[in-house]
Amino acid sequence: MEHAAALLDHLRNGRAVTRQELGHGLRLGRKALPPLVSALLERGLLTDGGAGAATAARSRRELRFASDAGALLVAQFGATGLSVAVADLEGRLAGRHHETHDIAAGPERALGRVEELFDRMLDERPAGASAVWGIGVGLPGPVEFRSGRPIAPPIMPGWDGCPVRERFAARYRVPAWVDNDANLMALGEVRGGVARGQRDVVYVKIGTGIGAGVVSDGRLHRGANGSAGDVGHVRVAGDSPVLCQCGRRNCLEALAGGAALARDGTAAARDGSSPFLAARLREREVGGGSVEARDVADAARAGDSAAIALLSRSGRLVGDMLATVVNFYNPTMIVIGGGVASAGDLVLAAVRRTVYERSLPLATRDLRILRSADSADVGLTGAAHMAADELFAAHALARWLPLGSPVDQPELTEANVGGERRPAVRPRRT
Repeated sequence: MEHAAALLDHLRNGRAVTRQELGHGLRLGRKALPPLVSALLERGLLTDGGAGAATAARSRRELRFASDAGALLVAQFGATGLSVAVADLEGRLAGRHHETHDIAAGPERALGRVEELFDRMLDERPAGASAVWGIGVGLPGPVEFRSGRPIAPPIMPGWDGCPVRERFAARYRVPAWVDNDANLMALGEVRGGVARGQRDVVYVKIGTGIGAGVVSDGRLHRGANGSAGDVGHVRVAGDSPVLCQCGRRNCLEALAGGAALARDGTAAARDGSSPFLAARLREREVGGGSVEARDVADAARAGDSAAIALLSRSGRLVGDMLATVVNFYNPTMIVIGGGVASAGDLVLAAVRRTVYERSLPLATRDLRILRSADSADVGLTGAAHMAADELFAAHALARWLPLGSPVDQPELTEANVGGERRPAVRPRRT
């Protein structure tokens, strides 16, 4: 089954398109490849791209992964927003839906809302649509990938140990996987975003909080328990201690994240150093609101010096952290995403300047630092790729797609979900 998984991986990720390329890439002999291809063609996971009976012509015929053989339900939470979609097995999204949502409202409200949206999307699918084969979910906090449960997430009260994966798997009778949102954004960028084709990438999300996803040699690096990339809680030196939501002081996100910008922007409005933010605060106070990170971005675009200083400081602090990462890890690309990063060029410019100033010349010789082109959808794309990667991993493929006997349609006889064995489930047919 390892050869079947490797073959599908080559086709899914564009490393091969013909039998000849597959034979070279997988190092399979002429006799070993044809029966494997035939078995996957029979099971509807591959399509053959042409005619021709001759051996030479046949080897050049294109094979394609049947991305429409099944469908995936995907959801991505941020601190203040929620996105859901249906995806095919190659991460292409359909029926996207975005709305505001406070993750601090708790898991029951959040997961119940996702279920409502998933159900609506399933009801709206046309007759004969592909069966749902899996679910991928991203959360804005530390997630133990093996269990699919958030662990002591600082901005998610009530979520600690919540059985997110089990809940979705039980409701929809398909395997589910859950990961940190920055990990999924990193995966989405490498598979279909500005980092497509890159092997060593760091994705940094600067939103309400700050997090990172690390891709090493083309693979997402989660670490031993799933907490790799949690850079938002790296300590930053400072004269005045600032309490972070994790309970520690002077964490990076407490000084440079979106919540920090809102806090410091409010202070600048009240002490008169920012006339723009002072006017915005007066408008908001009528309705009981306050200055938000997006107001700081608006003020900076209007030339407000205090707002410019706040955004530049945020980028500089993130750049300080990334300089250490660059010296340690030596990535070829850093992608900056999230709401704060998309507010303008000030943050990106400060990040670039600081990284190049404070990193070793060899580490930055080939380094590019780019802004994400699509922060809104990249997490959903990553969630789809996460689910597909797990579905088509060798250890899982052997359980739901036995190649020794014909099947009318792939079905999960026993799914390996996040490293644990689970009872037999079948994909939901819609």
